[in-house]
Amino acid sequence: MSLIKNRYDFVLLFDVKDGNPNGDPDAGNLPRLDLETGHGLVTDVCLKRKVRNYVQLVHGCADGQDIYVKERALLSALHAEAYGRLGLKVQEDSEESPAEAEAEKAEAKGKGKAEKKRKSSDGEVVRKVRDEMCRRYFDVRTFGAVMSLKEANAGQVRGPVQLTFGRSVDPVVAAEHTITRMAVATRKEADQQQGDNRTMGRKNTVPYGLYRAHGFVAPALAKQTGFGEEDLGLLWKALLEMFDHDRSAARGLMATRRLLVFRHASELGNAPAHKLFDAVTVRRKDESRPPRDFTDYALSMGSVPPGVEVMELGG
Repeated sequence: MSLIKNRYDFVLLFDVKDGNPNGDPDAGNLPRLDLETGHGLVTDVCLKRKVRNYVQLVHGCADGQDIYVKERALLSALHAEAYGRLGLKVQEDSEESPAEAEAEKAEAKGKGKAEKKRKSSDGEVVRKVRDEMCRRYFDVRTFGAVMSLKEANAGQVRGPVQLTFGRSVDPVVAAEHTITRMAVATRKEADQQQGDNRTMGRKNTVPYGLYRAHGFVAPALAKQTGFGEEDLGLLWKALLEMFDHDRSAARGLMATRRLLVFRHASELGNAPAHKLFDAVTVRRKDESRPPRDFTDYALSMGSVPPGVEVMELGG
């Protein structure tokens, strides 16, 4: 797989209609909001989860395209598997008491040399395991991972692809709906209701929101993780199609509307990312009424500096 040689910055536009794009568990699963401005928020973790799910759906657990952070995964077991594939023995780090450390130091000094213990945290071993994790798992070499567990240490990886929070273009209003289920779960509930057998619940939605997130792809970090052109193509495809395979009654109607990619002519880039993002303007056509569809917005692209190519995907 050929490594990427160009820097990329991108703008992701996605929307939600009559759904909850990203509930906040600390706020009763209400849609996430900027409390000062009322703008809706979708975390970067939420977006990366959808990318991971898409890649897993397309490639399953194929070697080289597997997913590290799966739902209900046991991460230390995946580290142990990597050690096994490399023929290395997993050794747990052990903590020595000060007295034991002094005794060991004195013994080593008496012999004239100290023999180092082979531990899973040994630098060379950790580097080998870290490289194996990057080779095996798409999300590790893409987004990075903190894998420095005390047991089966696999180090840390700084991923070449980073995402920001998604923020709605306009403030959104979170609506709470009371819903009814025409059944109960237990006999005790049925007896209490004398056969009426109904359960009340709540559902939180956003009538409509157009969200904008930004992303970055760094070729210098891609060299360290092995992130290549094929991975980049899969990332673009995942960002465009991830909502089509993540349907839920709670999330309503969600879709990627535009993916605007800025391709630099060099590894270090030919323009600051914020200037490129400022060139993308999204405005409501009619300020007198609330937006309820993507067609209520106008998207315009300003001029970009030399050495930057604009690719518009989706739509």
